[in-house]
Amino acid sequence: MMGVVSRIEEALKAADETRALIIGSDILHRVPELFKEQFPQQGAIIVADTNTYRVAGKQIERLLQEAEIKQERSYIFTEPDLYAEYGFVEELVDVLKSNSAIPIAVGSGTINDLTKLASYEANRRYMCVATAASMDGYTAFGASITYRGAKQTFDCPAPQACLADVSIISKAPPEMTASGYADLFAKITAGADWILSDALGAEKIDEQSWNIVQGGLHDALADPKGVREGEEPAIEKLIEGLMLGGFAMQAHKTSRPASGAEHQFSHLWNMEHHTNHGEHISHGFQVAVGTLAITALYELFFNAPIQDLDIQACCQAWPTLEELEKDARDRFRDTDFPEIGVIETKAKYISKEELSGQLRTLKENWPEIRSKLKEQLVPYSEVKRRLSQVGAPVNPGDIGITRHYLRKTFVRAQYIRRRFTILDVAVRTNLLDEWLDKLFGKGGRWES
Repeated sequence: MMGVVSRIEEALKAADETRALIIGSDILHRVPELFKEQFPQQGAIIVADTNTYRVAGKQIERLLQEAEIKQERSYIFTEPDLYAEYGFVEELVDVLKSNSAIPIAVGSGTINDLTKLASYEANRRYMCVATAASMDGYTAFGASITYRGAKQTFDCPAPQACLADVSIISKAPPEMTASGYADLFAKITAGADWILSDALGAEKIDEQSWNIVQGGLHDALADPKGVREGEEPAIEKLIEGLMLGGFAMQAHKTSRPASGAEHQFSHLWNMEHHTNHGEHISHGFQVAVGTLAITALYELFFNAPIQDLDIQACCQAWPTLEELEKDARDRFRDTDFPEIGVIETKAKYISKEELSGQLRTLKENWPEIRSKLKEQLVPYSEVKRRLSQVGAPVNPGDIGITRHYLRKTFVRAQYIRRRFTILDVAVRTNLLDEWLDKLFGKGGRWES
């Protein structure tokens, strides 16, 4: 099997935006060296929040000063509930346009995404210093930002350079590390969705991006207890896995290699402004519940008599484009995003003739497709055990999701992204309602 260093080297070759990645323990002192190498003769500006400035930003400020790198005054977000919202991007853009400094994002998901998009809008590249293994977006193309009430991915380049000091990351709050572990685990179900999409001719697997993410994935997820306890070897594997996921998205220029239906659950909850006791829920914790939900759906898929699928009945039940538009518009009429269902479902709509061909492919190749999916996925009980061990939520109620809300999410999530997933198969085979009755009925995963 290809080693981690080799996978990172291959990922850097595949990436056309990030030129350098350094991962190691007690390596914060290398920030000035990396900055000078990537941005010769340029000045810097540290972007952080109050916590990440205390953890690493202040020390980086001193290290840059000792290395005689010109600095603008560090920009520190002080909001207690800072999140990746476009208003904060605009705030940072105004700061960057007053100078020509290269931003150094010191933080995790929110700081990185805000700096990524603001740097792009200010017409410059940036560097990041990771302070937590909380998500896979450090090295990813695009920034996930809430804009006009809807969570959207804005096209913008990944950082030109990234440094991850494992000694700092291992001391991050355990819930942040658990969030990152859950986000990495989601690559399992995301991979299954891509296998399904490839098999049914919706979107072919890109082997290079697939290998970057999936090559060492199971190894990176092998020690949830060590991750929970902040053991550096386990944390290093986790951050490497997360960085590789970002590189795959960067190379592919979409989040397809690392994001499937489980992420659609999280995106929908964000768009619907779901909170738990008034507090925002981390992306990874939302994805943890989404991953369990989609794993449960896949296990019903495995037990379905697909070899006996009534293709004609499925085609008769398939709506016209006009009917689908009306349904999508009605479903999201009273939201902040009334048109997204129309836009996204239109983008992946197929005719009844095309549906017939797709379902025939599924039916005729079911044993092979089922075998590939089973090889990719981890059983529900094992997913739940590992997520629980790392400290991630394993019950919808842990993040304030009721049974009723979760059932609605299975239906609504399919409308908000054009990406082909198990949710689309459930709809196209006309099996979604039956599967949901099993999941939420007597003896189901979420029976009342």
